[in-house]
Amino acid sequence: MNKPYLTGHFTPHVDEVTARDLVVEGALPAELTGRLVRNSHNPLPGVTPTHWWKGSGMVHGIRLRDGRAEWYRNRWVRTPALDGAPYMTEKGPDLTASTAGTHVIEHAGRLLALCEANYPFELTPELETVGAYDFGGKLTTMMTAHPKSDPVTGELHFFGSSPFPPHLVYHVASETGEIEFSEEVPGATASLKHDFAITEHFVVFVEGSVTFDHTETSGIPYSWSDDQVTRIGVMPRGRGGAARIRWFAIEPGSLLHVANAYEDAEGRIVLEGPAMDRDGFRRSWKWWAGLPGHGVVPGSRSFNRRWVVDPRTGTVAEDVIDDLVIEFPTINDDLLGREHRYQYSISFPDDRGVGGYGVVKYDRVSGGRQVLPVGDGRLPSEAVFVPAAGAVNEDDGYLLTVVSDLHADASRLLVLDAADLNRPPVAAVHLPRRVVAGIHGSWISDN
Repeated sequence: MNKPYLTGHFTPHVDEVTARDLVVEGALPAELTGRLVRNSHNPLPGVTPTHWWKGSGMVHGIRLRDGRAEWYRNRWVRTPALDGAPYMTEKGPDLTASTAGTHVIEHAGRLLALCEANYPFELTPELETVGAYDFGGKLTTMMTAHPKSDPVTGELHFFGSSPFPPHLVYHVASETGEIEFSEEVPGATASLKHDFAITEHFVVFVEGSVTFDHTETSGIPYSWSDDQVTRIGVMPRGRGGAARIRWFAIEPGSLLHVANAYEDAEGRIVLEGPAMDRDGFRRSWKWWAGLPGHGVVPGSRSFNRRWVVDPRTGTVAEDVIDDLVIEFPTINDDLLGREHRYQYSISFPDDRGVGGYGVVKYDRVSGGRQVLPVGDGRLPSEAVFVPAAGAVNEDDGYLLTVVSDLHADASRLLVLDAADLNRPPVAAVHLPRRVVAGIHGSWISDN
């Protein structure tokens, strides 16, 4: 059978290209001076990975400056795994044998392609591979694909999660890129920990119902387990915080991506993000592994949820916020770890094909939502928020999303008004090819 992650919007590219002086519709705002860089799983021609997540990483970049779209380019991240090097060796895991295909971020002047089972890989501003980066030898574990940059301190918070002890190691790097300390988190299990959150005073981990399974044959050794205890870990930030972590039981489920977390006026920790139940996860996993019975989209039954952890009572209130199938939540990152009003996501059809792909905006104060459908045969990428110059309100800014169009076999970068998705796009950049549907990415301002 055709693997769903190698068809349609996810059909891999077979080459690397560079295109300059791209066509722009509308007017690109002057503050959009920098690069939108996105990552994707893109196996080499002739290679069929056993799981979506095992496809080699390919980064895509769009350079904007002075109202112009100067270039688009795509490059494979040239890791040992791209040449077939195995992850497991006689000496244990090779942390350089990375797909490097999940996310790409910038910190302390370094552009890093990430995959949670390995070291990050450094790239040049033109997306060429420099090599594995271990923070000057201080990083001895794998690194999550979802580090958090504190907008107040500039620190980078991240972790390494492993199915083997130590299961969870927490790291903090300074604003200038030096690892300040690393601590093993006691009591953690082999549960899959793909993402996490920080607040002003705490680090928040989630251990869901998906855990290590040595019998899993897809090459990604995890599966749903009804026996896995599901819980939220709340850990004080700073040195010595790991020893004081507290775990709070929650309902079974699987959360891959966090929208945000913060501390409310009553001292409770509020965590939000899309999560799946047992059936949703199993149908999603079959899509990711290309097995019969998979859902029609990569994320089945992925609904926006909210957990409110009360450390005084030891209880957690949990609610489904919405019945729309969504994934890839984002916010204005100036509010990361602090209370936010707006959340953005990508909507998907449900397993019956009802609904469609679109860009979603949630208003946590009014409880309302806006959905911008992108049209038949089109799939938007994760919407990245960029503040407008002189922004006053939280949603004064732009959403950048790359829309794959199967009918035209092309893609456009849409610049949307984050304050009102019903307004026409501010601008659109025509890209030289249909960009393969990817995972995560970042706006990297020249400032």
